Amino acid sequence: MENVLTKEQLFEFIRKNNIQSVSNIYESLKDLFKDLLQSFLEAEIEETLGYEKYDVKNKQTTNFRNGYTQKTVKTKFGEMEIDIPRDREGEFESKIIPKYKRDISEIEDKIIALYSRGMTTRDIHEQIKDIYGIEVSAEMVSKITEKIIPEIREWQNRPLEKIYPFIFMDAIHYKIKDKGKIVNKAAYVVLGINIEGYKDVLGIWIGESESSKFWLGVLNDLKTRGVEEVLLFCVDGLAGLKEAIEAVFPKSDIQRCIIHQLRNSFKYVSYKHIKEFSRDFKKVYQATNEEEAFENFCQIKEKWGKQYPYAFRSWESNWDLLTSFFKFPPEIRRIIYTTNIIEGVHRQFRKVTKSKSVFPNDIALEKMLYLATKNVVRKWTQRYRNWDMILNQLLIMYPERLRDYIK
Repeated sequence: MENVLTKEQLFEFIRKNNIQSVSNIYESLKDLFKDLLQSFLEAEIEETLGYEKYDVKNKQTTNFRNGYTQKTVKTKFGEMEIDIPRDREGEFESKIIPKYKRDISEIEDKIIALYSRGMTTRDIHEQIKDIYGIEVSAEMVSKITEKIIPEIREWQNRPLEKIYPFIFMDAIHYKIKDKGKIVNKAAYVVLGINIEGYKDVLGIWIGESESSKFWLGVLNDLKTRGVEEVLLFCVDGLAGLKEAIEAVFPKSDIQRCIIHQLRNSFKYVSYKHIKEFSRDFKKVYQATNEEEAFENFCQIKEKWGKQYPYAFRSWESNWDLLTSFFKFPPEIRRIIYTTNIIEGVHRQFRKVTKSKSVFPNDIALEKMLYLATKNVVRKWTQRYRNWDMILNQLLIMYPERLRDYIK
């Protein structure tokens, strides 16, 4: 099980170290990491000599400690002075800080990289031991990964671009310990496509089970961070989400995800009919225009409506939100008719979190999702195909709203 500091321990850490800023956190973590390194070195020479410091009774060697040599090493916290233990006969050689090595930052990088791929602290302990021959406790892994918390806060609060033609919003759910109980919480994920056609994850918020009220706070956060204009939001069918979007970005169009809508309809359809039902509905969302889509919808309802009336009610009551994409040309429709783009991110999240049935707290989940996001975004180096054509079409459709944002 992962070892994470409790709130009480964190408060005590803050009080003892007089934490008042992010720089204070870095300095305190630097001191903590230095102490851990020094503890490792003491453990190493103890293993070499076979007895603890001052434990002369159990000494079974003629060799003994012979003071320290000061060495400057480079870590992710910057340079620090470390006292390397010496022995009289020169047998001791540290594994964690080898004789001629002055840069040990890659060990921290390795720990964080393993953590970002979903390995538990126990697994990381074994991996580092196998690779480097170093005993890295689960507690130390937790402390090293905690150093990215200021980085997460900086990323989550970073200024955003003024305009995103398309924004996708969806939530993924996890079990988290909260006040001694295991509760379901949602990671609210927002992905944007900017004016140059590049994707980016704009933020991840951990909150109670998905609600339009929480989404309203997320939308206000986007606006506070600099987002002025969104042409279209692509979302699931959560009740109240349309009203939340309209309250913050009243000019924006809204497209409900067709795939989410189909899945919702499948709840009312017998398993033996789902494939045929789904195949029929392709005639709706793959139609040439909204008029044709509605005609095909009526035909499908005539075929299945008496047998599965509830499968069609949500389509009828939300038709305007489900067909917003028909006002766009085919190149844009393929991007916006579904939130599959953000579900692809969720699939990567599930890969790295599958070993965690329950997270000990929100921060543990935040750390893992943030590191997974960094790995995903790093691969997004190319803009959308035919983006120049798409942008020209958007300029024709929204000339006044886009003019000020085109350089």
